[in-house]
Amino acid sequence: MDIKWLRTFIISAKYENFREASEELFLTQPAVTKHIKRLEESLNIQLFERVSNRVVLTPAGHKFLFYARELMEKYEKGMIDFESWKQGYDRKLRIAAAPQIASSFLPVLLRQFVDENPSIEVIINVLNSYDIGKEISEGRADLGLSRILPVQPNVKTETVHQEPVIFVGPNEPSLDEQNVLQKYRLITHNHPDYWDELLHEMKRHYPLVKTMKVNQIEVTKRFIEAGLGVSYLPRTVVREEIGLGKLLEIEPDNIVPPTSSTYLLTKVNTDEVFLFAEFLKKELKNY
Repeated sequence: MDIKWLRTFIISAKYENFREASEELFLTQPAVTKHIKRLEESLNIQLFERVSNRVVLTPAGHKFLFYARELMEKYEKGMIDFESWKQGYDRKLRIAAAPQIASSFLPVLLRQFVDENPSIEVIINVLNSYDIGKEISEGRADLGLSRILPVQPNVKTETVHQEPVIFVGPNEPSLDEQNVLQKYRLITHNHPDYWDELLHEMKRHYPLVKTMKVNQIEVTKRFIEAGLGVSYLPRTVVREEIGLGKLLEIEPDNIVPPTSSTYLLTKVNTDEVFLFAEFLKKELKNY
């Protein structure tokens, strides 16, 4: 039995249409028909029957679909594990990280961690903070780094870092809070946690402030550099730009800036999770 036949069968069962299956598999329709015929010959049973212009699973097809998916899942996992072994890995750590974290302190810390633990394969999936709790809860990631608390009750949460949020503008001299908010738009909602409360406070002191919603921190920074606006951002995500003179920290006046927390999310405390969590908490003391 060829693994290609199984893949073709699973996709054909999804669409119940050989033409649509051929488009997803990048095969010709005759090739799909040939794979199904070979699989049926191998199993000595019919898996599909034609109804009008479509194909439908026979009772045997429905029964075999469960086994085919299980076989394919084991095959794909085995090939991934084998490829990891070929590269010298014997353990794996899947991390789901929020964009604000993945683009700030995580790269430097991750470089140190992989240097110290070369046998651990680290896989990073960058997700919105709102999605990370679900990723941990459903077992698709071993460890999460989020800017908001998860809602899933089976996810364990620990605050591993808190940092100041600072008011940031283009690198122009003599900028103060009141003047800068008259001159520039306030770029909002680039962080999942503090903007609703902060914006309410801003409008209490500056009711005529103009705002612009931008849902990505990296885009926000580029907009500020281009003179499109000002914003409140966690210190770690603008440390480099301030150091290079691309952005400028503006001293607060009427507004008390919030803080930004980094939450460590876990479900099963494996050796790899424990090792990375302890490393992270130790290193974040320097930030």
